[in-house]
Amino acid sequence: MPNTQTTQPVTTELFDEHYKGKTSLSTLWNFFRGDRGHVYAATGIFLIKHSPTWLMPLLTANLIDVVVQHQPIRELWWNAIVLVVLLAQNIPLHVLYVKQLSIALRRVETRLRFTLAHQFQRLSIGYYTRASAGVLQTKVVRDVEAIVDMVRYSFDGGLAAICNLLGAIVITAIRVPEFLPIFLIMVPISTVLMQSMRKRLVIHNTRFRKEMEHMSARVIEMTHLIPITRAHGLERNELENMQNTLTQVRRAGLELDSINALFGSLSWVSYNIFNVICLVVSVWIAYYKILPITAGDVVMLTGYFSSLTNAVMGLMNLVPTISKGFESIHSIEEVLESSDLEQNEGKPVLASVQGNFTFEKVSFSYPESNQEAVDDFNLQVKSGESIALVGHSGAGKSTIINLVIGFIRPSRGCIRVDGKDLTEIDLRTYRRFLSVVPQESLLFEGSIRENITYGLTGVTDELVLAALKDANAWEFIQLLPEGIETLIGEHGARLSGGQKQRLAIARALIRNPRVLILDEATSALDNESEKLIQESLARLMQGRTTFVVAHRLSTIQNADRIVVLDHGHIAEIGQHAELLQRGGAYAHLQSNKL
Repeated sequence: MPNTQTTQPVTTELFDEHYKGKTSLSTLWNFFRGDRGHVYAATGIFLIKHSPTWLMPLLTANLIDVVVQHQPIRELWWNAIVLVVLLAQNIPLHVLYVKQLSIALRRVETRLRFTLAHQFQRLSIGYYTRASAGVLQTKVVRDVEAIVDMVRYSFDGGLAAICNLLGAIVITAIRVPEFLPIFLIMVPISTVLMQSMRKRLVIHNTRFRKEMEHMSARVIEMTHLIPITRAHGLERNELENMQNTLTQVRRAGLELDSINALFGSLSWVSYNIFNVICLVVSVWIAYYKILPITAGDVVMLTGYFSSLTNAVMGLMNLVPTISKGFESIHSIEEVLESSDLEQNEGKPVLASVQGNFTFEKVSFSYPESNQEAVDDFNLQVKSGESIALVGHSGAGKSTIINLVIGFIRPSRGCIRVDGKDLTEIDLRTYRRFLSVVPQESLLFEGSIRENITYGLTGVTDELVLAALKDANAWEFIQLLPEGIETLIGEHGARLSGGQKQRLAIARALIRNPRVLILDEATSALDNESEKLIQESLARLMQGRTTFVVAHRLSTIQNADRIVVLDHGHIAEIGQHAELLQRGGAYAHLQSNKL
């Protein structure tokens, strides 16, 4: 059976920038690399389409002066025409603005999520022993959404506020410059208010994000444990745990909402007090003719001060959203800047694998442990040889398997495949010639065919059928209503344990691997299922270098060599009958029903 595995080209762009030491703003701007033209276009269009808002007080003032000062009636019509034209242009330009901004945001949203997915594929297996799936899911869904919302609201609300702010200041400076100092008082007041609240907002946003990530992880854990929960009548315990988690989220959310409410109310009261002051002062000055301002100027100043306060309030109201968005940027940076990567880029690729392995004084210890999981492990494995790894729990069997796959790297010594050090080659190309049949089959929600041919292209029905027959799976599949197109449910929920295991073997067979890993592949099966699995495994192992971890005698007794491990050391090596005759560690394990 030929090896049909191929690698599909990935065309989606990635964010390959390094962010450590950079500000969140520069990180955000880097996200828009390649789409900045759309951002510039959206900004320019917005300035034009939003012009009626900040020009309205000036045109209103002109119309009032026409009435109060009995100016020529043509001034009324000219100002009215300008106002109508400015309002009419808003329709097409608003549509164009939304289109330009959406193109940039949707592209950034897509690239951010793909970049995170790409980084997930590069992170080491050790990273996933520490990071919850729920937390990572939150980063891809909630954090990216928060960044997109921050930019969208910053444009819709922030850019409008800045336009109104600048328009009010510029026109006031031209028409009634004496009032400009009163307007500019708002700037330091706004700055002080913003700085006083920003730190508290950041703290509460960070806490709320952490609680949301914890909740997501808890929900995923709860759904996975439902069969165990039901089987042991632990529904109430799970609900109590979930209630505690949701209570923490609620408390963090209430604290965040409270600080946002305080921030908003302080802003609103402060700015409206200044609005009243501006109105009173402008009327008083006009009434006593202290400055040469008209009734229209009073209305304009009041309108612009109201516009000014609303603009500053709008910017203040954006602070919680912006704070949340930048917190999400920090969250995403945690993944993008993780150094816990499996480095493959630039290393030599493997075009073929024969399956010869050499373990040279291999040792490995886990970061959280003070003891060596594997210590001074030496072994020569010939191509096509089957090696069974046995020993008590914690002896180092799984560690050896993870070293062979390349999930972890030796702390000392090296592992060579066909004479090449595993740490010096592109492991992705090595793993194309390797298949793993684990204790629990990893199946996804899809058809039988999709699960078997996962990652392969151009696989014919004949190859699929041959793999299923060799795996002793065709007998039950042909009885299903839709055959190989039958949907098996999430994690293969519609299949029995033996059926799922046979599909896992078929998946390995169709890849025609040179190296095979059998990790407790029959430990959870009944005798009848085990017999079928053993037959299919025998076909799968023919001519392939195989590493077997098992407890059942039927799985290991036919291995070419059995390696007995004891606390990371090799206790003895030999064939089944030979080791039993010695009466050593292996015989002792067998007598204790290995």
